[in-house]
Order: sequence, then structure tokens, then C-alpha cells
Amino acid sequence: MNKSELIEQVASRTDRTKADAAEAVDAVLRTIEESLGRGAEISITGFGKFHVAERGARTGRNPRTGETIEIRASRVPRFSAGAGLKQAVNR
Repeated sequence: MNKSELIEQVASRTDRTKADAAEAVDAVLRTIEESLGRGAEISITGFGKFHVAERGARTGRNPRTGETIEIRASRVPRFSAGAGLKQAVNR
């Protein structure tokens, strides 16, 4: 499912227009992005948790040349599925 299909599903399930659904989906995604950008954690009971993890600096290898390269430390978004989502997937 891509973003436009998600918007269609939200519109049909909420009896809203696609424009209203698109606005709502965009607002949710922006809120998640901004919160994670600040390092906050977002927990949605039964669905899951979005959080930011620190990835340390490490040495890697360029697959094309075999040259050793240094990979900088970074922050990456992570998602942990909640019990309700896990149950829905395993039905």
C-alpha cells in the first residue's frame, strides 16, 4: 500500500473526502517526523512505538572498490510493533 492508497482507505472508512483524508494523513506523518526529529518517542497503545536510536560510527567497505571507509555516527528512526498489531498480522 502506498500513500495515495492509504488516503483512499482513510477517506472511505471515515466518510470524508480524499482531500480531508490527505490532510489528516499528512498531519500525522509530519507530527511523527517532527517529534522524532526532536528525539521524542511516540507510543500508540496496541499499535507500536516510534523512537530514535543512535547508530555509532563504524568502519565499512565500498562494495564496488573494496576500499575501507569510515561511516559516521547517526540517529535513525525505529519502530517496535505493539501486541495488537502483532496479533492482527498473525490472524
